[in-house]
Amino acid sequence: MELRHLRCFLAVAEELHFARAAERLHIDQSPLSRTIKELEEDLGAPLFARTTRSTRLTRAGKLLLEHVPRVFATLDQARASVRAAAAGYDGQLRIALSDGIAPARFSSLMALCREEDPEIAIHFDEVPLTQQIKGLHDDLYDVGFAQSADVGDGILAEPAWRDPLRVAIPARHPLLVHARIPLDEVLRYPLVMGDPQVCEGYNHQIERVLRALDKEPLVTERVMSFDLMMALVAAGFALALVGASQIAASRESNIVARPLAGGSPMLTTYLLRRDSDPSEALSRFVARVGRLEADTSKEHVSAGDAPSDELEDS
Repeated sequence: MELRHLRCFLAVAEELHFARAAERLHIDQSPLSRTIKELEEDLGAPLFARTTRSTRLTRAGKLLLEHVPRVFATLDQARASVRAAAAGYDGQLRIALSDGIAPARFSSLMALCREEDPEIAIHFDEVPLTQQIKGLHDDLYDVGFAQSADVGDGILAEPAWRDPLRVAIPARHPLLVHARIPLDEVLRYPLVMGDPQVCEGYNHQIERVLRALDKEPLVTERVMSFDLMMALVAAGFALALVGASQIAASRESNIVARPLAGGSPMLTTYLLRRDSDPSEALSRFVARVGRLEADTSKEHVSAGDAPSDELEDS
């Protein structure tokens, strides 16, 4: 088995179409088919079930697909480690990001890292929450950030920072007559939410807010980025429930942020790591996150946002 076999397998497994996979790999379909056949002969099992109309993974193919992405992730990390050492760094931290990260908080954290630990190289990977958890277990990542504490055994989830929940509203919208928006008024209008896989933790926290009313929201779009979410709000397609810092970081000028009536819920971002003794570099990083959380909590109190109203994922 060679890396070329795995690259071809991954392309076909993701496309489930040999012609499209060949085009993606910039090769003809015949050598691609031969490579897959070589891999199947080496493993002693068919990986794809092909008909004239479709291509699907066999059980053996599905099992292989669980492992192949980790092979390439490990290779990428090996390259990054060597390049970091060649550039003079003494260590590294591998950070996974899920659910979208509040830009102001994260940029402040990274600035502290560069100031206090300049010899540590930092590598990032944006992945869905389930992939982050699996990567932490498999030692692909040292630490991660997500908006969910529902991470199972063997992973610690510690609050990293809290962001006041706000209603993102298009300028000149009828709801702007309210200084604080009643939730039942919000649900009279379409909402844009995050993609169920890409924004899993964020969705769980928002759904917890919505469960306060016995009314099903009208979700008009589910998107993979907060930039697109804010663009749809600015265009008047829908409202959104997001963190105040996400709205503040938006490039859209036609959005107004308003708190909900009856309280100030907080969206919580969690730091995730394996439940084991951390390295010295990771210990310093975790302590740095704790200092940032303490500073931002003071900011929320002075601004009138009560941290006790946080939305913990359950």
